[in-house]
Amino acid sequence: MLQNISRFVFFRLMGWKVDVTVEIPKKCIFSIAPHTSNWDFLVGQLYALTQGVTAGFLMKKEWFFWPLGPLFRSLGGIPVYRQKNCSLTDVLADTARESETFRLAITPEGTRSLVDTWKRGFYYIAQKAGIPILLFAIDAQNRTVVCHRMFEPTGDVEADMREIMEYYRPYIHRGFKPHLSKIEEMN
Repeated sequence: MLQNISRFVFFRLMGWKVDVTVEIPKKCIFSIAPHTSNWDFLVGQLYALTQGVTAGFLMKKEWFFWPLGPLFRSLGGIPVYRQKNCSLTDVLADTARESETFRLAITPEGTRSLVDTWKRGFYYIAQKAGIPILLFAIDAQNRTVVCHRMFEPTGDVEADMREIMEYYRPYIHRGFKPHLSKIEEMN
């Protein structure tokens, strides 16, 4: 029932399309870019519901106040406490290895604001857990969710990040707010 309602809202009311050629495995990281608006969250959640897929997501702890906190947790939200001295990538990688099913959606930009350097946590979680990264793009200009690539980390972080950036290059200025996203300049 929820899947049918989500499909109606996503495809019919909102007019979105899907161009996904990759099967979604039981364990993976969803890398989602560009991330320029809170609309990305809504589009991502609705897309997942249309596919009958659930995925956790990281969000700064400040969003977990009443009444949003319980709602975000029920949707799979994991609050990020930036000042804590623990390795969230290690904790999440351990969880992925121990779980039968593990899917986590992460925006490499780490924020909706313009950034010069993308975060690497999504990469390290996948590498440590031995799971693939699915490269999803939110093409708001064409109202399309895109994923043509399942990426296996090789351990060469810089080379792999260059390859990931090149995958996202055609989509980076197609977000809801194109001026808030760019590809990281790498040597």
